[in-house]
Amino acid sequence: MKVAIITDQHFGARKNSKLFHDYFLKFYNDVFFPTLEQYGITAVVDMGDTFDSRKGIDFSALSWAKNNYYDRLQEMGVKVHTIVGNHTAYYKNTNNVNAVDLLLREYDNVTVYSEPTEVMLDKLRTLFIPWINQENEESTLKLIQKTTCPCAMGHLELQGFRVNRQIVMEHGLEGKLFDKFERVFSGHYHTRSTNGTVFYLGNPYEIYWTDVNDTRGFTIFDTETLEHTPVDNPYKMFYNIYYEDTNHQTFDTREYENKIVKVVVRKKSDTKKFEKFIDKLYSSNIAELKIIENFDIQDPVEFEAFESEDTISILNRYIQEAEINLDKSIIQKMMQEIYQEACELV
Repeated sequence: MKVAIITDQHFGARKNSKLFHDYFLKFYNDVFFPTLEQYGITAVVDMGDTFDSRKGIDFSALSWAKNNYYDRLQEMGVKVHTIVGNHTAYYKNTNNVNAVDLLLREYDNVTVYSEPTEVMLDKLRTLFIPWINQENEESTLKLIQKTTCPCAMGHLELQGFRVNRQIVMEHGLEGKLFDKFERVFSGHYHTRSTNGTVFYLGNPYEIYWTDVNDTRGFTIFDTETLEHTPVDNPYKMFYNIYYEDTNHQTFDTREYENKIVKVVVRKKSDTKKFEKFIDKLYSSNIAELKIIENFDIQDPVEFEAFESEDTISILNRYIQEAEINLDKSIIQKMMQEIYQEACELV
């Protein structure tokens, strides 16, 4: 039996941005649902962070999620196993109050898991592990040690895996706790990575600049062979354009419609030609444009930022090179959280 695994969908992301929901919908219409139909899939495992905000949801975002996702799955007769993630748990120390349980009770095809549970996926015994917090940590670790399930799926914060392409998590549980399993699949980190046993499958689409050029999508899992196959999302939201006296007349701007674009200026010999290039981008109905022309940072330690780096990469390297007597990994994590919160305000 083949099942679909998807994680970190973050419905309502970026303050319920219509731009992003339209972008999400293209993935569901063109990739996700056609793939379910192609493989005859009747079960979906959602590994957490289905909704973006732990404190509440915009009614229009909830309506969008029901109309474009949950109603369609129900009509198709697809069973949805939904694991509580940190973004869907209201409190930080318990999963008892969570968005997916409260918002999706009308769907008889949706089952929510707020505590670790052994579940049969066809004939495969699978351990579902929701977000581990103060209340459930002890019982969760005991069940992980006790279970004989060959497969686990959850929303895990494990050290040694990439949060994104720039940051490796140095905190959290040790990956060796899961060595007993044949396969472990997890959400939480939005980029794909693995140690051979644990597989972070990544989220379906780009949400922040840290996601640029990082392949996204969902996964088809075979419960008999334990093989899993990524299904890539071909659609992007963020684009880097490197300007080097680029001819605006021959530059094709059609793919940038309703996209967020960053123009990195490497060579600009003629200001008027550059302005025509920028005007052409604007005329293609881009959603947002940023122009970067100068990478010099005036700093007493002569820190240099490079045009190939994004904001998080620059911040992380600056902290790493700084002469401070503090745990730099903690500061990097704090800066990443602040940066993501700032992005959500845009």
